[in-house]
Amino acid sequence: MTETGIPTQATPLLVSTAGELREATSALLEDVGTGDRRASLGLVPTMGGLHAGHAALAGTARRTDDVVVASIFVNPLQFGDRADLERYPRTLDADLRLLGESGVDVVFAPTLEEMYPGGEPLVRVSAGTVGEVLEGAARPGHFDGMLTVVAKLLNLARPTTADYRAYFGQKDAQQLALIRRMVLDLNIPAGIEGVPIVRDTDGLALSSRNRFLSVAERRAALVLPRVLQELRERSLDGLPLDLAAGRARIGAADGVELDYLDVVDPLSFDAVVHAADATAPALAVAAARVGAVRLIDNIALSGPA
Repeated sequence: MTETGIPTQATPLLVSTAGELREATSALLEDVGTGDRRASLGLVPTMGGLHAGHAALAGTARRTDDVVVASIFVNPLQFGDRADLERYPRTLDADLRLLGESGVDVVFAPTLEEMYPGGEPLVRVSAGTVGEVLEGAARPGHFDGMLTVVAKLLNLARPTTADYRAYFGQKDAQQLALIRRMVLDLNIPAGIEGVPIVRDTDGLALSSRNRFLSVAERRAALVLPRVLQELRERSLDGLPLDLAAGRARIGAADGVELDYLDVVDPLSFDAVVHAADATAPALAVAAARVGAVRLIDNIALSGPA
């Protein structure tokens, strides 16, 4: 048992095929003593290289659901750059320890052939216009690949007689918005839960790629959360936002190449003019390359950060 009251196990059950996944989750759900309440299954899709942010996803699922499944699959459809795909951290043993400590019951780690048995899929999910802006503009095809694999994972892990939820981090805000829209548009029977961003003690949002930052690059990268926090504070104080000044500050940081800093509608990701007295939800989003690492971050301009 962890300090937060989450039951842990040394090693989750590791499965690699869809059949093994269905067999394992069905058995676990049958063993749940729920009385008149329907059992529930929580899914935490990941690409591995896990950190405390992923532990927060798994911990949220553990506190909510009877059975928790995490997936680990580095999805090649999400990478436009082959070098980036090869560089992505693969740390299965450490990932299993973290997931066990977070109370995960089953880890689904399929091979490429298991996920795409006929080779790269001919039929894919399209992210539409939301997938063409901001992250979508910077990484063409990324969101189509992401939605395609998430749709497959949601179908593969779906229980037949239990409530069903999947958990995603709010750091990838555009991804989360697209997954919610996909589930709505395609009638996928799963609840989608967003889990707040987990930050390191210096304020940097946790990311699997942070490990590639040098000490100096990490120090420079802190300009992203600091500018976003200042925008939130100005919004809460009823002061006008100055995106131009924020962009200039990020661009002036040593070794930081700004991609975008914008204020958007959190559902459509259309750019919005956020007035000082605005009450409609708005999200400040930013992306920048720091050395060889591309970082993203966001913050709500009203309501919970």
